[in-house]
Amino acid sequence: MKKNCALIVAAGKGTRMGAGINKQFLRIKDKPILLYTLQAFNNHPEIDSIFLVAAEEEIEYCRKEIVQKYNINKVQSIIKGGKERQESVFNGLKEMKNADIVLIHDGARPFISNRIISEGIKYAGIYGACSCGVKPKDTIKITNKDGFSISSLDRNSLVNVHTPQCFKYDLIYNCHKEIAGKEVNITDDTSVVEFFGHKVYMYEGDYKNIKITTPEDMAFGESIIKEF
Repeated sequence: MKKNCALIVAAGKGTRMGAGINKQFLRIKDKPILLYTLQAFNNHPEIDSIFLVAAEEEIEYCRKEIVQKYNINKVQSIIKGGKERQESVFNGLKEMKNADIVLIHDGARPFISNRIISEGIKYAGIYGACSCGVKPKDTIKITNKDGFSISSLDRNSLVNVHTPQCFKYDLIYNCHKEIAGKEVNITDDTSVVEFFGHKVYMYEGDYKNIKITTPEDMAFGESIIKEF
């Protein structure tokens, strides 16, 4: 039987929020954002285990005030994050044992649906690598160095990439292992496998699956949570 593991990355500081604390610990309806994220995976029947990556100084807080307090019983380990997100993800991957499919998800993206999780597992199994995303709503232009518009991009061929980004475990682990230490501009985990020539299948996400990084996102999150 295949084992599906979630890797929740919550080691970032989120300087754009300007709140003085980790954005994952800010509260919506008196509960930390990270809790909603963990509960989504903990309550999903196809997820077997969860691995949480946190800043070293926040590991005990995560364990006592979130995982234990709210009985997030699928959390197998809380792992020390790295200096960059890429290092944090690799630290988490190294802790996993006997994983078949891994879903890598932002801790500050709490409004993840059961459908997106299920389809991520399905398409990772079929294609090896996949990610959810949504079509951009606005026109996107290319500008020159002087700030003038050169052209508009075709929105039908563009996708705003979200998480979870989902992979066969051996594929994403080996790619992270190979790229570790290299000076390569990597923006997310799909970029890691693409660097080695692997294709990533894009499936339909949800505009509500936002990453909370600004005060405006918090206000939007307050309205979304009423539907959950």
